[in-house]
Amino acid sequence: MTGSEHVGFQSLTTEHHDVTPDIEGSIPAWLSGTLLRNGPGRFEAGGQRVNHWFDGLAMLRRYAFDDGELRYSNRFLRTEAYSDAMAGRLTGQFGTDTRGWRRILDTLRSFGLPDPTDNANVHVARLDGEFVALTEAPRRVAFDPQTLETRGEFAFDDDLTEHITAAHLVVDPTHDETVGFATQFGLSPQYHIYRVPAGGREREVIASLDARGPAYIHDCSVTDSHVVLVESPLTLSVLRALNPLSEGAIDMLEWSPEEPTRLLVVDRSSGELVADPTFEATFCFHHVNAYCEDGDVVVDLIEFPDSDIVGSLSLDELDGQGFPDVPAGELQRYRIDPAANTVDRTPLYVGGMELPRVPRGRTGRPYRYAYGQATDRDGANGLVKVDCETGQATEWWEQGVYVEEPIPIQRPAGTAEDDGVVVATALDVDRERTLLLVFDAETLTVEARAVLPHAEPFGFHGRFFPDVVPE
Repeated sequence: MTGSEHVGFQSLTTEHHDVTPDIEGSIPAWLSGTLLRNGPGRFEAGGQRVNHWFDGLAMLRRYAFDDGELRYSNRFLRTEAYSDAMAGRLTGQFGTDTRGWRRILDTLRSFGLPDPTDNANVHVARLDGEFVALTEAPRRVAFDPQTLETRGEFAFDDDLTEHITAAHLVVDPTHDETVGFATQFGLSPQYHIYRVPAGGREREVIASLDARGPAYIHDCSVTDSHVVLVESPLTLSVLRALNPLSEGAIDMLEWSPEEPTRLLVVDRSSGELVADPTFEATFCFHHVNAYCEDGDVVVDLIEFPDSDIVGSLSLDELDGQGFPDVPAGELQRYRIDPAANTVDRTPLYVGGMELPRVPRGRTGRPYRYAYGQATDRDGANGLVKVDCETGQATEWWEQGVYVEEPIPIQRPAGTAEDDGVVVATALDVDRERTLLLVFDAETLTVEARAVLPHAEPFGFHGRFFPDVVPE
């Protein structure tokens, strides 16, 4: 470590189990359950620093709530990538140069794509009763939700071909199933959209669609009767992937601004592609939500004008200055008319937003409030709540505090969509500590700040599990 790194991108080596943090304010007594988050925790191995934020070693974080109290744990996933790093070796990653004879030989022996990494540092899910860490490589790692100990690799009971897969799985509480997708390379690349029934681990293919590119797709949406993918012209070059001298998956990416963005709307029952309208080139990391209304399919997402955000998340860009100066993501509403195969786009919030979430019970259904990280601030990331009916936005932010992904949690006895809390981790750069903030979901008033024992590196995604209570 050179000393120039932003504190949010410095490696963490300490692990804690069931620490009780100091709390400023009070956590509502009704808030019971566990927030599990995932993200990179260490960025060096063998004297070499990884090139990209996405390449840090996976570290799980646990925030367990019970009767106004909070317990905190963090633990690295014990994977092959972790073992290699502890031995001083960096293995194949998103944007880090791991060139050398070892990788060349491994690639040639496999007669194709190099073996995917098991550094599952993006998200978490519950599949067939197991808690699983996810990344975009087709390898998943199970862990214990109480101790965070690694249990080994998780495998589905099917033979679906996947070369890149969704780290974002959409849990649909209405259908009691999880929806995802996988990308298959080849002469005729395809996107395989699938469902996993609750309590099962065999993926049922909803549709296999011909892919253009194929594109790099990070997320998807569901309505009660559809699955929606956004295919931007940020494509994955298979020839580049086969080059053993490439620096990582990021070398596969190619932005083609002259090509359109295509929306893929699939009927969940029949698998039919019911609409695929196109418009000018844009890029999307994350969806907010989707639903059906008056025969239209409404999709809300965070839209970027180009793919510069992907390359700008390299550590060369992030070290020292924090998040880069690139065009901010905007909350956009896409209203798709399947009969006419058209789409109308309307901005809902243009102040800079990412990592959007809605309350779990609103997934795939009409909703009013979207919560997200308020970006494009000088020396801070805040929290924003957007009223998607009125267009009004409420924001919270403090200088030197970087709010991460917010998780809205409805009060069990409440009826209003914003009757509850929003929980979010936030890095306080002056304290050099991560905080767990609990906001009133209606007003964004801070009800509690829990001060963790260290500064966590900026993470990615997590889920709240109300039925996972501290032991």
